[in-house]
Amino acid sequence: MVQSRVERKRDRRTQEILAVAAELFGERGYDAVSLDDVAERLDVTKGSLYHYFSGKEELATAAVAVLGAAWMERLAALPADGTPTARLRALLREHVTIAVRDHPAALRVYLVPEEWPPAQRTVIKDLRRRHDRLFRDLVAEGVATGEFTVADPDTALQCLHAATSQAPAWCRELAGPARAAKIEQLVATLMMLVGVLPAAGSGRLAP
Repeated sequence: MVQSRVERKRDRRTQEILAVAAELFGERGYDAVSLDDVAERLDVTKGSLYHYFSGKEELATAAVAVLGAAWMERLAALPADGTPTARLRALLREHVTIAVRDHPAALRVYLVPEEWPPAQRTVIKDLRRRHDRLFRDLVAEGVATGEFTVADPDTALQCLHAATSQAPAWCRELAGPARAAKIEQLVATLMMLVGVLPAAGSGRLAP
């Protein structure tokens, strides 16, 4: 069904509200964010938010679910063919790029689900399980084919997830080619967690 111009405008506005809300929740935590904070960041009145959401809880649930679903869709849409090495490298690159470039603050929403009310906590934990499964299945496939070597898959995955969660902080002051280079360096380093070494001559120590 083709959307009308009004419907498209409303959808764009809804997405903007959700993105800002997720950013604020990531920066301050659930309890420290109010609808007034979201309205101030958007430069609108608090009352205007009620045209889209009934209150903070509905807004928070939607922000967590919509942002998480969009993130997962981008990861799941990556090509399913190719070697485990190529696919894991692409998966890491896409995940880090989203975290660094598109939603740096919002990433923290998914790191501390215990701080959220039960409804949102359930959504967050489900998204985290789905996210982990993408990486876990691919690492298992690489181990089975002999491309990956790990001392323990769980430990390797824990290190991988912990490192990617810090990517926004590491890249905060970077932009353009410098940021792209840092992302590639991080991806190459993370691939070493599964025993895939950088190409000869590609590594160097910073001066």
